[in-house]
Amino acid sequence: MTIVAFQGEHGAFSEEASHQHFGAEANTVSCQTFEELFATLDEDRATVGVVPVENSAAGSINKASDLLLNHDLRIQGEIITRVQHNLLTVPGNGGKIKQVRSHTQALAQCEEFLNRHGYEAVPWYNTAGSAKDLAQCPQPEVAVIASALAARIYGLEIVRENIEDTNYNYTRFLIIGKGEAQQTRDSKTSIVFATPHNPDGLSACISELADRKIKLLRLVSRPRRDYPWQYVFYIDFEGHWREPDCGAAILGLVNHAAFVKMLGSYPAAEKPIEDSYAQKTLLQV
Repeated sequence: MTIVAFQGEHGAFSEEASHQHFGAEANTVSCQTFEELFATLDEDRATVGVVPVENSAAGSINKASDLLLNHDLRIQGEIITRVQHNLLTVPGNGGKIKQVRSHTQALAQCEEFLNRHGYEAVPWYNTAGSAKDLAQCPQPEVAVIASALAARIYGLEIVRENIEDTNYNYTRFLIIGKGEAQQTRDSKTSIVFATPHNPDGLSACISELADRKIKLLRLVSRPRRDYPWQYVFYIDFEGHWREPDCGAAILGLVNHAAFVKMLGSYPAAEKPIEDSYAQKTLLQV
């Protein structure tokens, strides 16, 4: 039986992503912090973990990436989930709302809706947590922004659906665990590396991909712990490390870098429909 660990209270978007990939019957384990989630996997108290790594509107979520560098876990897959924010209240109180609680990112992503209705935005520790706390301590003038799953779990009423300011709001989650994922035709590889301090350090590493016509999908820098003003680079690129060109690129990168850690080769998630439409629109313009 697959046990899926996620960070946050039950009803969090990470749990929604877990259900999206593994099914609604998935056995999920709530972890209060990312550190607890990684420890749960290290100690085999869960089979896999689902962690957010980037949002289409807010950018990178760095904590999970930092922890992957320091744990012996591999990326086994990815999930792209549409973030749909909902306004929830205690049943029957939809017309009394004055204050709305949620995580700061959720509040920011619904700022136009909140301003339009004159609601006071109050930061809370996370989206599902705001729903849980309201259900435990009902207040007629308080609403929360959370998932539809949180509404079902905590018995709250959905007053308005999809209140986010932009429809193009997706979060990419990584599935992490022990062991390698099976090789598939549409694969993606993630690596973290550091470069020596010379003028072409980073460009020499990236050129190993470019010279072999391998598409670079993501490049993010993070401070290197215990080495002030030095950085590590996380990259995602198309292909599997067992493919000849990808294997050769990784070997070439090893020859240029100060260190390299393979985070995993795994099946790439399908892109959202809106992504294809946006690309066509840009081409037409």
